[in-house]
Amino acid sequence: QVQLVESGGGLGEPGGSLRLSCAASGISISIATMGWYRQAPGKQRELVARITGGGFTSYAESVKGRFTISRDNAKNTMYLQMNSLKPEDTAVYYCSATWALRTYWGQGTQVTVSS
Repeated sequence: QVQLVESGGGLGEPGGSLRLSCAASGISISIATMGWYRQAPGKQRELVARITGGGFTSYAESVKGRFTISRDNAKNTMYLQMNSLKPEDTAVYYCSATWALRTYWGQGTQVTVSS
């Protein structure tokens, strides 16, 4: 059974930083395509960043240069380092894992950027 558990959300200040974690079980993140998505109130869920099994990364234009996706294969955990936070980054952030034509989701973690 695949489980993805996000942590690290909370309140951040504009210009500040937060780091999200996604601990995976039942799936190896080293071979899956892992991603971070977010959904703000009244908006559709959108892709924030993705890292493939081969280690290739991609980012939404809105977070390029500010967010960094990474993974620790030994811990089977993925991260999202978020710097230079903006109020528009406020959303529920979801971790995803795609393998063998199936996509799994975490329960989400709230990120609120406000002064």
